[in-house]
Order: sequence, then structure tokens, then C-alpha cells
Amino acid sequence: MTKQNTLDPLALWKSMYEQTESHFSEAIHETLKTDEYAEMLGQVQNSFLQYQQLVRSTTDMYLKQINVPTNEEMSSVASLIVNLEEKVDSIDEKIEDELSSKEVSLEITKLKVSVSKLDKKMNQVLQASDQLDKNMNQILEVLTSNKEETPAETTSSQPKDKK
Repeated sequence: MTKQNTLDPLALWKSMYEQTESHFSEAIHETLKTDEYAEMLGQVQNSFLQYQQLVRSTTDMYLKQINVPTNEEMSSVASLIVNLEEKVDSIDEKIEDELSSKEVSLEITKLKVSVSKLDKKMNQVLQASDQLDKNMNQILEVLTSNKEETPAETTSSQPKDKK
């Protein structure tokens, strides 16, 4: 049997990768360690930051021209709304406290008036009770005085027996 000699691209690529990978890896590590690379990376970063600032300022100018608020303006409005909500809550609590204290004061005043009326009625009842006691005492005195007089009168008014 004869050996077929076919070209396998995958095996060829794998072989080439294995031979060059270590060389490329070593070269990249050496490049990353150099000051020139760090300086170049700093320049790229500065360029990106300048580009980002340019995009931000251009976007802000565009948004101002079409009357759309920026993120900063929206944050400012949101902060104002939160502060306003806190003030409204504070005022609401104060109003509730005032109403509560006014209601309590009103109830206390009503109770004082009711107690005063009850006190007057109680005084009237006590005066009537005292008057009843006096009247009862007078009636008892009259009854007892009549009772004492009555036996004497009955003995004197009875006819005497004739013997």
C-alpha cells in the first residue's frame, strides 16, 4: 500500500503556530517592559481623554441648540425635586401636628365646658337634696310634735267612765 501524501492545512497551521508563539510571546513581553511602550500608552490614553472631552462638549452644545437638557441639568433638577419633596413632607408633618394639637385643644375645651355644666347641675342637685332634707326634717318635726300632742289630747278628750 502506498502512502498518500496529502497536504493538511490545519496541521501546517498548528506547526507554524507552535514554532512562532514562543518567539512572539517573548517579543511582546519585552516590548511591554520598555519605557517607550509606557510613554506611548500614556499618549494614547491622553488622546482618548481629549477625544472624549471633545465628544462631551460637542454633545452638550448640540443638546443646548435643540433645547434638550444635559445629564448634569437633569441631575440638578432631580436634586431640586428631592429637596422639594423633603420640604413638602416636613410641612405636611407640621400641619398634621398643628391640626392634632388644635383638635386636642378643642376637645379639651369641650370637655371643660361639659364638666362645668355637670358641676352646675350637681350643685343644683345638692341644693335640691339639702332642701329636701330640710323639708323632711320639718315634716318629721311636725309629725313628731303632733304625735306627742295627740296622746295627751286623746286622754283628755276621751269620756270618763261613770262608775
